[in-house]
Amino acid sequence: MTPAHTTGKAAEMVCSNSFKSDDEASATGILKAELLRMDSLILRCAESTRVPAANSLAVDREAFSAAVTQALMKHPNIHWSEEQVTAPPLLEPTILATGPLTTDPLADWLSARTGSGRLHFYDAIAPIVERDSIDMDIAWMAARYDRGGADFINCPLDKQQYEQFLDALLTAERVPLLHAETPYFEACLPLEVMADRGRETLRHGPMKPVGLDDPRTGRWPHAVVQLRQDTLAGDHFNLVGFQTRLKWGAQKEVFRLIPGLGHAEFARFGSIHRNTYVQAPSLLDATLAVKSVPGLWIAGQLSGVEGYLESAAGGLAAAIAVDQAARGAAAVPFPRETVLGSLLHYLAHASSKDFGPTNAMLGLVPPLPEGEIDTRGLKRSGGLRAVKIAKGQAHRTRALAALEEHLRVLAQAR
Repeated sequence: MTPAHTTGKAAEMVCSNSFKSDDEASATGILKAELLRMDSLILRCAESTRVPAANSLAVDREAFSAAVTQALMKHPNIHWSEEQVTAPPLLEPTILATGPLTTDPLADWLSARTGSGRLHFYDAIAPIVERDSIDMDIAWMAARYDRGGADFINCPLDKQQYEQFLDALLTAERVPLLHAETPYFEACLPLEVMADRGRETLRHGPMKPVGLDDPRTGRWPHAVVQLRQDTLAGDHFNLVGFQTRLKWGAQKEVFRLIPGLGHAEFARFGSIHRNTYVQAPSLLDATLAVKSVPGLWIAGQLSGVEGYLESAAGGLAAAIAVDQAARGAAAVPFPRETVLGSLLHYLAHASSKDFGPTNAMLGLVPPLPEGEIDTRGLKRSGGLRAVKIAKGQAHRTRALAALEEHLRVLAQAR
């Protein structure tokens, strides 16, 4: 067990219950399409345990973890063993997928075996509240811009309430960090750290009111807190973007200042922990193989990706590479035109000097051929959003075609 896990099951989601956007033109939407084409166990279990979250894939985290665990334990070719591994024997092809909290003995072994140091970043967890304790006379159900179902609970704040909340947040007692030199992951900063950067930061981040009309006023509130369903039963909701390192008592005091959460009961408080990752550009190739250690692959967050979806994708890629190696064939990287291939290419070829964990993004994918998209015409007819959607759809078409050809080549090699 680790300080962040509680169940002992596989694939326990500790930070969020979301596999991000389903938007077909987004990097995560394309990556999901790639994984579904490869019959990803993780996405199958996610789809079977999904909860309402507008145009995102969110799951009941306990049901999801149980589904993955059951699938693994029932598989005839899998031997399930529960023990601490401090130094894998490497007598056969081995994948290390130990994120987000690799134990010190195993991390020390990996560092010594590869001659590379290990890196860390701080990651925080958002609190979860009981649905029945939310005052729905104040809050309301809606999705931003009414896209998707009315799946989020929204708690509105006027300017005075926002300023009062911000003052309390900035002065609340925080959990001391044991390793002050360890950086935060910029894409998942604790709420209070974002607030430290300016009094308007939260209103342009997790408390952004844009696209949410308060039914009582017909206008956007000054700020808003969104809560997303966390269980299939709908009895627990998590505060979206409210990952925090406040002490538990302070979380009660501060978060109950939010209109609608004045009597909130917490099913889980937020917390913070360190994540371990390797210096991928100097250590890994684009199949996630450790260049200096034959027979060893690294997958998941330990490899330097960030996010549940990205970690699952890397795990599947590493497994396919191991299968190729076990058959005596040279592992072939996924094509860069795919989101998965571009992500793994980045890990292998990024600058070692300033390398840090990364999410899937279209900026990592090679540009579309010049002239493939009529950007001028689209701007005139639909604006920048139309251009963005068209580019995303073109990336999706190209990615799935490249993936299909890659899978055909793999099948022939079998």
